[in-house]
Amino acid sequence: MKNIKTLVALIILSGSMLVGFQSCSQYPDNNGITLVSKADRVSKAWKVENYKLNDADYTSLVSGYTETFTKQGAYSFQWAVLGGTANWAFQNKDAEIQLTDISNVTTKTLIILKLEEDAFWYYYMDGSDKKEFHMVPQ
Repeated sequence: MKNIKTLVALIILSGSMLVGFQSCSQYPDNNGITLVSKADRVSKAWKVENYKLNDADYTSLVSGYTETFTKQGAYSFQWAVLGGTANWAFQNKDAEIQLTDISNVTTKTLIILKLEEDAFWYYYMDGSDKKEFHMVPQ
């Protein structure tokens, strides 16, 4: 009888932990939990899938825009003949990415909305303009 009570307690505890893990993703738009590190998820070449400026869709204006993040902290972007490089690092308990030394800009803070292996969503403020990017692997 004691073994049955122990088994029931373990099942209940396991179920509660699973519900807790699923409901506490750090990023608001993530779908669930993953065992892949945040650095591994972001470290790849990305292309824009959707771009919004102040919640209006302007995706067609940035077709061909790409960004690359490496595990070593290097960042680059390319859009037609425009391009640049920077260094990147997580900050604010990994809720943001700080880009430093971008051409003509000292720093930029990306607020992460979603960071999964096949999706990287973020926004940043440019003055009073909110620029939101939904990126997918290139």
